[in-house]
Amino acid sequence: MGNGMMCCGVLGCIDQASVGVVEKWGRFDRLASPGFHFFNPLAGEWLAGLLSTRISSLDVRIETKTKDNVFVQLLCSIQYRVVKENADDAFYELQNPKEQIQAYVFDVVRAHVPKMTLDELFEQKNDVAKAVSEELEKVMGAYGYNIEHILMVDIIPDQSVRKAMNEINAAQRLQLASVYKGEAEKVLLVKRAEAEAEAKYLGGVGVARQRQAITDGLRENILNFSHKVEGTSAKEVMDLIMITQYFDTIKDLGNSSKNTTVFIPHGPGHVRDIGDQIRNGLMEASSAHTD
Repeated sequence: MGNGMMCCGVLGCIDQASVGVVEKWGRFDRLASPGFHFFNPLAGEWLAGLLSTRISSLDVRIETKTKDNVFVQLLCSIQYRVVKENADDAFYELQNPKEQIQAYVFDVVRAHVPKMTLDELFEQKNDVAKAVSEELEKVMGAYGYNIEHILMVDIIPDQSVRKAMNEINAAQRLQLASVYKGEAEKVLLVKRAEAEAEAKYLGGVGVARQRQAITDGLRENILNFSHKVEGTSAKEVMDLIMITQYFDTIKDLGNSSKNTTVFIPHGPGHVRDIGDQIRNGLMEASSAHTD
């Protein structure tokens, strides 16, 4: 009678989530719902069997080939249950429902997958599951079974194919990384060149301003000295300033604590040459400032 029933003479108890099939004189009579039942054996009644109405799960592994000649294994999970109202069909029509479901799954999957490439199969696996569900619902519904869910759990290509796919993916990612790295280095070089150009420009501006400040200071000193001391020319004042600056430089070198010997050309002619160079620079700076 099955695990869901306890017999005591003509009394029977059917547990929850089960349905009983009652026969009378060897022919189907009625379905017995969960609970306590009385069967009259004198009238030919007896409980022929029990069917569980719980959801059952069946995992089917199918090996097939894709359109691009890649052998794959698909793991399909089918969840089904017996329809209470049609439990007699499920009891009498099918001897082994799992084998029947598995056969239809094989048929549908091997009809659809060879029309797809491997990439399309991964992208459209839900379409394959939907096709299997529609076929099973149409066929198994006539036998008193309802297909609850169908899941395409896994798609497993051949090991060599998986290795090749991983290598292709890794190569593509390395190529993309190289492109990004090259772009980053390009940006870095451009920014470094721009920074160097800006630094040189600012350095030139600073040197120009420094020289302009020196020129302005010398001009102001010469003019002040010429106005305060009568009978002096700008050239004489300039020579005096140059000589003073020259001796101040020698003094600073002599007071330096570093043990370094510096040879400086010394002589009246050299001082005159320095004065001429500074005067020429002063005149050029004044001319440029006027322009």
